Amino acid sequence: MNIKKVFVAGAGLMGSGIAQVCAQAGLEVILCDVSASALEKAVKNIHWSVGKFVEKGKIAGTQEAVMARLTTTSDYGLAGDVDLIIEAVFEKMDLKKEVFAILDEKARPETLIASNTSAISISELALSTKRPEKVLGLHFFSPVPMMDAVEVVRGMFTSEETFLAGKEFVQALGKEPIMVHKDVPGFLINRINFPATLEAMRMVEMGVGTIEDIDKGLRLAAGRRMGIFETGDMVGLDVTHGALMAIYEETRDPRSYPPAILRRRVKAGWLGRKTGRGWYEYDAEGNRIGPTQ
Repeated sequence: MNIKKVFVAGAGLMGSGIAQVCAQAGLEVILCDVSASALEKAVKNIHWSVGKFVEKGKIAGTQEAVMARLTTTSDYGLAGDVDLIIEAVFEKMDLKKEVFAILDEKARPETLIASNTSAISISELALSTKRPEKVLGLHFFSPVPMMDAVEVVRGMFTSEETFLAGKEFVQALGKEPIMVHKDVPGFLINRINFPATLEAMRMVEMGVGTIEDIDKGLRLAAGRRMGIFETGDMVGLDVTHGALMAIYEETRDPRSYPPAILRRRVKAGWLGRKTGRGWYEYDAEGNRIGPTQ
């Protein structure tokens, strides 16, 4: 399937990043969100990021040419003229099902519908549509423009044609597809990574180590670009909490249940960089000050 036009539902960190890499790859992309302020912020961030890529010679063409391929809207009806829809709304099953059902009604019968979820069942989302064979997971990693891997997830009903179309799409973006052949909670990478994330939180909760030392140790001893808590602040503590709860609700494995140290931060609104406080505190310019107490 030749994908030339993409509709992205959700203009948050992930949705805006997905829209950016689609536009950079020469695709026409429509970025949709019910919030006008979210769209305005997304366009501003994309414009800045594309400028940096052009400045460093990492993408072909001009900033203006890339931005010209991006359209914003709050109208789901514009999903009726695209080849691929990518849902990137908040990690809540009921919300995603609602969005999937709306998009299914708006889209052409041949249009593929994907979710960027990091943990929620693709098979269950597919049942919200009349085209379950054309539903798949496309799990991008944050920050999307910088991360090369994308998980292509096959649900129970995903056809071979859809699965392979997902792989080709990821390759067309200049990224590497990680093929996930079964729809399991957390898919592949997070299923491996989350146990370490949970253990790091518990180590801080128990007073065994500090947030800063754990992050430093993982960078210096484990070869990570960023520590677990630094990454968590960038992704959003609410996103991590939502993904963990999705895994827990499906598996009922107590090892996946979010620790109190995470639950309390989320309830307090300490969600990471976007709120100025998460595992670390940040100043008005987004510079890290130090760990939260």
